[in-house]
This record gives sequence, structure tokens and C-alpha cells, in this order.
Amino acid sequence: MPEGADDPDTTRALVRTTNYVTWRRQGGWDPMVVVRAKDSTFWDDRGNAYLDFSSQLMATNLGHGNEAVVEAIVRQARALPYAAPGFATPARADLSRALLGVLPKGLDRFFYSTSGTEANEAALKIARVATGRPKIVSRHRSYHGATAASISVTGDFRRRPVEGLQTVPGTVFAPDCYCYRCPFGLTYPSCHVACAEYVDDLLECEGNVAAMIVEPVVGTNGVLVPVPEYLPRLREITRRHDVLLIADEVMTGWGRVGAWFGVDRWGVQPDLLTTAKGITGAYVPLGLTATTAALHDLFRDRYFPHGHTYEAHPLTLAPAVAAISEYRRLDLVAKSRRDGDYLLARLREIAARHPSVGDVRGLGLFAAVELVRDRTSRTPFNDGEDKLAGRPLVAERVAAAMLKEGVYCVAWLSHLVIAPPLIVTRDELDRGLEALDRALAVADDAVAPGPPSA
Repeated sequence: MPEGADDPDTTRALVRTTNYVTWRRQGGWDPMVVVRAKDSTFWDDRGNAYLDFSSQLMATNLGHGNEAVVEAIVRQARALPYAAPGFATPARADLSRALLGVLPKGLDRFFYSTSGTEANEAALKIARVATGRPKIVSRHRSYHGATAASISVTGDFRRRPVEGLQTVPGTVFAPDCYCYRCPFGLTYPSCHVACAEYVDDLLECEGNVAAMIVEPVVGTNGVLVPVPEYLPRLREITRRHDVLLIADEVMTGWGRVGAWFGVDRWGVQPDLLTTAKGITGAYVPLGLTATTAALHDLFRDRYFPHGHTYEAHPLTLAPAVAAISEYRRLDLVAKSRRDGDYLLARLREIAARHPSVGDVRGLGLFAAVELVRDRTSRTPFNDGEDKLAGRPLVAERVAAAMLKEGVYCVAWLSHLVIAPPLIVTRDELDRGLEALDRALAVADDAVAPGPPSA
């Protein structure tokens, strides 16, 4: 242990008692102390190794300890660790050039921040000010961030505790493309993609809509992969109504779904794209809001009402340049697509053995296992109200069983998110899936009938 460092128990106790932790009741939090990480593995203070089967929070796409990214951070820290956003820097120019080679065509104007939440906050403000319209269309199972505007367009239960207290008015919610739980009770393809057509009528009736914001593949709320027609149809509908389309690619970007960005899987060109997490491999916090030149031009002679001290922070930009180079060198976009096909096939095999698995779905190395009490009724074990109330969640018990076997996996409400680093090996994939297979017995027990009455 380094001289002057706390022992692990002191570290745990100090963090637990003095820090807030996200999206949970603060009581009862007893965090693991993580001391190092490399590739697809991290270690706790007792030397136990864990396979990172969810890339921490679906963020460490490059794995841990990529030397090229680490060295880029070190070089930048020595050369120029900070400059105010009103200056141009070599790191700013280098990343802007690199982004032009990977972002969807037409997205060539950039605003740099430090998180996905901030990237969405900027996008929403740009859309509203540029159009002069107040309303935003989002979706019920979305998550777009925790600041005032971004939480206001978040559809899931995390909005409820602050709604009316620290939210921005003007959000209208639309249904998701969620075939397993179709809000219209229809079946694809005879549904004619009613979830997209609903948006057409919504925009017609609402008026004053600046933009629609969508995760191309819904992330935390279930890895909801849309049917092929959905996103192209949304793009047609939003264009016809002169409504901007914002693609929230905080999770789906940077090879996660087997393409540089989720919209690339459907050939869709949004007006704005937001991203974070994998842009630096999550080694440093960087958010990006990319727009068309047409939107940028609206502010040439109009005041741009946004900014912050850490905008275009050079220490965040340099590692993003290195990360893009590493995605290319390791061919991780293509690898994600190949391994994603393997992952989904294996998950379907596993699902067939477990009555607690209602659905599996995914795209690239981004998949979900949805747990249900009953396959016929599709009743989930838990929902957002359970999470807010601090009740035990079956999915979290499954994740805990996996952790005991040295596999870390994110559980959320009634599903598990499988999203390992893109550098994951087939052997590691198999190891994680075998742990999942065994851990699902916990959920199976919860749906099995109890013993007969005496």
C-alpha cells in the first residue's frame, strides 16, 4: 500500500459516510473498493479479479489501461493541462479533425462538454433557441441525463422525484419501439410500425415542437432495438414537420452496436448527435454535441447562450484523439458486430433453459436479458416504483450471484445489461455467459411454484 494511503476498510468507510452515490437510497450502500484494472478485468482491494461484463456503466469500450490513451493524457497534462474555452488549442483542432472522419455525414460542428448529460443539455438548448419553439418530444422509457433540461426529457422513473421541482416544461412523451411490450398490443410487422406513425400524429397535434430526442437503441432501460423501419420513418416524419432530430448516442456510440454510431446501422442522419462515455474510453470525462453547419450558421449573428469553464478542456480532448485511433487500429467496430452476433446467439440458447427469462435482445456488444415472473403474462419481477422504494430487486440478486463468481454485470429494474469492453475475448465472453447461466437459477427459483400446502 502506498505511503500515506488509507487501508481498504478506512477507504470504504470514508467514501460511504461522506459521499453521495447515484440513483439509490443512501443508506445501506457498502461499496467494493476497486484498486486497479486492465483490459476486461478489474481488481478489488483483496486481490479478487472481476470480469467487467458491462464496461462499468456501458462506458469503458476500449477496456481498461489502454496505453495509447493513457500516454495521450500524460502528454497533454505536461504540455497544456487547461486553456479557457475562448482559445484554440492543438488538441481541439486534432479532435475536430478526427471527428470529421467518424461522425455521420453532415455533423461537422462541435460543442465539447464533460458528460452525456451536458451534451444533451447543450443539444436541447441549441434546438429550442434555433427554432424558437419550446417543446421536445421524447419517449417513455428514455434516459437522457440528470440536469434540469435533460432529466425533463427523461421518460423513466428517475424524473419523478424532481418533477415540478427542477424540471423544464415542454416535454411530450411518445411510445417506444418495444416489440416485447408493444404499447398498442400489436405484432410486428402487421403493426405497420404504429409506434413511429404515432409520432406523426403527435407532431401534427402538438405544434411548437423544436426537436425529438431518441436513443437509437434505448440503453439503460432495456437495450430496446428498434425494427428496421422505425428510425428511418422517424427521420421522414420529423423532416416533414420541420422538427429537429437529436440522436442520443451516449451509450450506442463508439462501436458499441457494431457501427461507429447507432444511427449508422439504419443510415439515418440526425440534425444533432450527442455522445460521451466511449469517446475517450471513459478514461476522462468528455461529452460532445455535434450539429449540422446549418444549425451553427444560425448563431453567426445571434448570441449563443451556452458555455462553461471546462468546455473544450484540452486534457479531455487529447485522449479522445488517441481513442479514435485505437478503435481503428484494433478494428473494434467490426469486432463488435461479429462478437455481438455470437453473444446474441448464446444468450438465446441460455434463455431457452430458464423460465425466468422473458426476452433477450441486442445489437453489437450491447444486449439485455429481461426477467419475468411469468412468460405468458410477461409480468416483470420489479419496476421503477420498487427501485424508488428501495425494495430488493430480483435482477440485482442475479447480478450479485454473478459477482460472487467474479463477473460484474449491471442490473436495472428487471433486466441485466450485457455490454463488455469491445476488446473482450471469446473465452471471456463464454466465461461471463456461463456465470450468467448459473446465476439465473436465482430468478428461476422466484418463478417456480412453492411446495404444496401441508
